Amino acid sequence: MPTENELFSAVDALLEQVAQDDLPVPAERKRLREAAGLSQAQIATALDARREAVGNWETGKTEPRPPKRAAYARLLEGLAARFPAPATEAPAAPAPVVPEAFTGLAPEPAPAPVAVPPSRPAASSTAKPAAASSRRPGAKKAVAKKTTASAAVDPRFENGPLAVIDCEDGQVSAYCVGGLVLDVPAKSIPALVDWTLAEARLGQARLHRNGRDADPILVLTASALERYGLPAALSEEERHASRLPDSHKVVKQIAKAGLQLTQRGLGPWARVFREPEGSKRRCVQLCILPWNALDAREWDKKDDPQLPTMHPADLARYLGLYAERVMTPRGSTATTGLELMTALRPPTRAEKDPATGEFKRAFNDDALTARYDVVECEVPDEHPVLKGKFARHHMRTPAEMLMEEPYDWCRPLTDEECANQFLVAVDINMSFAAAANGLTVGLNGPTHLTGNPKFDASLPGSWLVDLSHVDLSRVRINGRTVDGDRLPSPFTPKGDRPEGPAWYATPTVAYAVELGFDVAPIEAHVRTQTGRYLDSWYKRLRDAYVETMADMGVTTDLTGQEFLEAMARRKQVDPTMALLETAIKATAKGGIGKLRQRSRGQVPYYEEYPALKRETWRPDIRAAVLANQRVGLHRKLMKTAAAADLYPTSIGTDAIVYPSPDPSPLDVLPHTPEGKPAPGTFRLGVSPGMVKHQGTQTVLWAEQQFEERGGVFNISNLIKTDQSAGEGE
Repeated sequence: MPTENELFSAVDALLEQVAQDDLPVPAERKRLREAAGLSQAQIATALDARREAVGNWETGKTEPRPPKRAAYARLLEGLAARFPAPATEAPAAPAPVVPEAFTGLAPEPAPAPVAVPPSRPAASSTAKPAAASSRRPGAKKAVAKKTTASAAVDPRFENGPLAVIDCEDGQVSAYCVGGLVLDVPAKSIPALVDWTLAEARLGQARLHRNGRDADPILVLTASALERYGLPAALSEEERHASRLPDSHKVVKQIAKAGLQLTQRGLGPWARVFREPEGSKRRCVQLCILPWNALDAREWDKKDDPQLPTMHPADLARYLGLYAERVMTPRGSTATTGLELMTALRPPTRAEKDPATGEFKRAFNDDALTARYDVVECEVPDEHPVLKGKFARHHMRTPAEMLMEEPYDWCRPLTDEECANQFLVAVDINMSFAAAANGLTVGLNGPTHLTGNPKFDASLPGSWLVDLSHVDLSRVRINGRTVDGDRLPSPFTPKGDRPEGPAWYATPTVAYAVELGFDVAPIEAHVRTQTGRYLDSWYKRLRDAYVETMADMGVTTDLTGQEFLEAMARRKQVDPTMALLETAIKATAKGGIGKLRQRSRGQVPYYEEYPALKRETWRPDIRAAVLANQRVGLHRKLMKTAAAADLYPTSIGTDAIVYPSPDPSPLDVLPHTPEGKPAPGTFRLGVSPGMVKHQGTQTVLWAEQQFEERGGVFNISNLIKTDQSAGEGE
């Protein structure tokens, strides 16, 4: 029997065959989009197109081509039915309530069909809720001038996904996105939670029809903590436990009011909830800023923190934009990155039983739906499955452990390279997210293959194979050979040539085959149910990153010197957007890392820790992403060497250092005679996978570093124009 996705694909194929010559005129296309409150970026995301392409369709410069043409026509037809000309101001009727999608949480109503947030919270937006007051001057006038776009917002969450709670002169205020300020009558934490559930109209509509709506978030400032009887800081013991003790008066107030806390308790990120009311979930998330809920290494400038002194309205704008472009924060950026995967690929859905007419839980084919047996070579050293396998301090070898990690490689400079004056470092944008794009990963449990199985690049998993025979000097790229001694091996993080059989993820072995070498696996652990699980996750983060960079003046149409200049001044254009850029990159990197979260010492060695209970604890998927990132980088190194006889001196995660006679990357990266980047090499640009200038130092500076530290070491992450930038992305 064909799957649902296969049937949908067949229907889409038929639609693409239908001539779509009756698209509305360009001006009507723009009117329909604006009437629905949609941005060009949102339509581009839905159609997997560029925002600029949608703009060209609306001006008549270009026309959409199949298969996007059929999808665009369907969208316009639906909008025309809802917003006939002349445009009507009547809001769309909300969708009927559907049963919960069996996510293991309380069921919720589905969002309205046109529940799309504005493309960006504007400072002049002051939509006023029905049951709350606003102290913002001119609020009544603003309500009368409410735009069609704001009217299209889901009425359940018309005040945005979150609010910053602050107290000034005894008055508690809730600063929402768009400059809206609400008076908060609550005099205790339980009352604050009930006010949020009943009147605040905060939250965010689900990102997938089978997912669930995001709970409202209240960000508590230092003045709010004092007002509600919470300590300004956690004690050392409380910090270690990440929560207040159950004996604290506020925790007792919460229990006395009939509210509940999750097992995490009342800590920097806390969930306070009441039992579900029918299909309605009743939960509020607290983000307690003075307790380091927003870690400066992820959400702020680690060397010069801005959040502790940021005005509540600016903080609401910052976190509101993050929620709109990524999702409502769920904790750290790493936690949010992992939750984003589940939000975009929910494990379950509601399916109607034709016999009884009742809804039951069904699993989605394209999601991670269960915990499976683990493979010894794929798990970290402290995993319970390794108990009794090795001595306590045994260092597992590549033949015992899958060691797919980013590059940490360097080599001495040759005499010829020392004749150059500079070392130029370029950095790959969103490298881990880019490596996840289009990657096929396993969705089910492992199948053990023995007896020298034949390698199959379509099966994700781990392969025990000897790649020590791969000699890069024998590889020809575009008819040219390269100097293999000046390039790292693509098969080890340290760049050393393998010495015997070792475990590798599928992308690594596939790259050896791509280079023209024979591979003979000894055994393997593969997954037979596969899918591009991370594609939608990547696209969401890509669009968030590109849109944020565009807000700082770094757009996709910039080339060469224009791009370098825009990157250099971007953080002065809008400091809040600079923080948002950091948070988005940390979300991408941390989300991949969470797939193989290690024990933090919560339990004794070799005992199960909480992360192991998640369906999304999948070290094999993390290994596949990191392997794809490393071999993708190596592929460009090879093509750069073949095109320009240019070799790196060190690589740190996604930072590559090249010797150069001049300080600009424009003088390093190879170009064709027409002035375009050489095919397959590194290319300057803002999109994920392209590179930016990380910094420049002199060769003399590098030699001094080597002398001071007693030998050659990796200097790639020391060459930075922005010293506050983290290692990798």
